[in-house]
Amino acid sequence: MEIEQIKKSILEIRGKKVMLDMDLAIIYEVETRVLKQAVRRNIDRFPDDFMFELTAKELKNLTSQFVTSSWGGQRHKPFAFTEQGIAMLSSVLKSKKAIQMNIAIMRAFVMMRQFALTYQELSEKLLELEKKHNQKFEDIEQVLTYLMQKDKQQTQQITRKQVGYKK
Repeated sequence: MEIEQIKKSILEIRGKKVMLDMDLAIIYEVETRVLKQAVRRNIDRFPDDFMFELTAKELKNLTSQFVTSSWGGQRHKPFAFTEQGIAMLSSVLKSKKAIQMNIAIMRAFVMMRQFALTYQELSEKLLELEKKHNQKFEDIEQVLTYLMQKDKQQTQQITRKQVGYKK
């Protein structure tokens, strides 16, 4: 499974980046009930900041976002695993596939964090440019166009023929 597909399975619930048990079961190529059973047998390894069960309201909100449920109706609310909880799953699910997929999932979380940091840095630099040039920019393309025009004007002023008295 590609990292891009894994990134699409990462959701934000309760202000945390998480993956649901059903998505993890697909990735690990096990049944959801097997994954949940392994977690319940080792529940002391999964504190609240590693894993939590969705509330009925969260589940309803989640299914309304996808319009129709592909889960075929569940008897139990899904578990949501944070990055640490997913790492802990590798000690509970000991197959080679689980270990390989855990590595891929950790890489996806790292990529998302790096993207968020890069986005924040770009946002800060954009604010600096807006303050410096006293102009509000809507997007990066507008910033680049403005800076290229400004640079072109400066180049034209430097290369133009000088008018005036010779010394």
